[in-house]
Amino acid sequence: MPWFDCGRYGVMLFFLVSGYVIPASLERRGSVRAFWIGRVFRMYPLGITAVAAVMAPYLTGHAQLHTHLPDPSPTGLVAAVLAHVTLLQELLGIESVLIVLWTLSYEVAFYLLVVALFTLRRHRRSVPVAIVLAVLAVLAAATGVVAGTLQPSALSVALGTVPLTVAATTILVAAVCCSAARNNSLRMSGAVLGAVLALVLVVFNGTVPSWEGLVILAVMFLGTAVYRAEHAQIPDRSAARAATVVLSCALVCAFAYGDGTFNARGWMVAFALAMLTFRVARAVRHGRVPRWLTGLGTISYSIYLLHPVLLSVVGTMAGRPEHDRLLLELGFLAVLLPLCMVTYRCIEVPGQGWGRKLARRSG
Repeated sequence: MPWFDCGRYGVMLFFLVSGYVIPASLERRGSVRAFWIGRVFRMYPLGITAVAAVMAPYLTGHAQLHTHLPDPSPTGLVAAVLAHVTLLQELLGIESVLIVLWTLSYEVAFYLLVVALFTLRRHRRSVPVAIVLAVLAVLAAATGVVAGTLQPSALSVALGTVPLTVAATTILVAAVCCSAARNNSLRMSGAVLGAVLALVLVVFNGTVPSWEGLVILAVMFLGTAVYRAEHAQIPDRSAARAATVVLSCALVCAFAYGDGTFNARGWMVAFALAMLTFRVARAVRHGRVPRWLTGLGTISYSIYLLHPVLLSVVGTMAGRPEHDRLLLELGFLAVLLPLCMVTYRCIEVPGQGWGRKLARRSG
């Protein structure tokens, strides 16, 4: 960990891949409405299942809820449910009941920005968007907005978690519905409203430092820029320029922010290696990929959501002899991978099928 933050490596690689595929998905459909329907049926069926698996012991009285709620009152519980339904809980000052869900909050923020750019017909300007976000991250870190005066979840502290969650949920629903409308003015208004909501929450209410939230968005738009370069929508040198700026700005931010509680060295190494991994993958993209790797890719969403559920059952391996740890890890994978194959076939595939049918019916 002092030299390499494995978690951040995986997360940043995940965000690069999301940036690469999500705008392409929207543009291929050519419809914001179909995009939102597709996202809902892609993410929610398995997401609800995973959250239910975590909550079941608590709801049946067999375990305590380990998630810290800023407001444990009935209205606070309702706000927590609303936050998780919107998937914005990490940007609303509410701890995720399933730890990995924090990344989906930034995914949703990215969706809102992508939809806004598509609606405003600026969707091919991925390079300047990535560069602007990266530079803003540096400015945030340099001016002390993050490292000093602005605390995590600052809006939740100032306004209250419940009012902010209700307001954000209302704005999100309005933004999504309006952006999917047939009326052009309404569609534009909804798209802009969603983008403003995303930027405000990322900058002023994330649980990670504001500079890191901006870097995450910059990384996703960098993934989009690589996609555009590969499909001759922009020159290769433009994508390379964006990569240079985003990498440089991210490393500067992490170095400036590093202190006793933030492992700057491990974060910087992980970030650089994630970028390098993506670059190597691009270089060999025309080669033949082993079927077992593409198979893991196919069930990766199930692995992502279910591995922490299974880990909560297994418990900690700290203090165990090395031999026991190895056997436990092999046993963990022997259970996890077949389970994910089942959830992919029985939950993910049907959910995506329902989404495609609904999208076709909606026109």
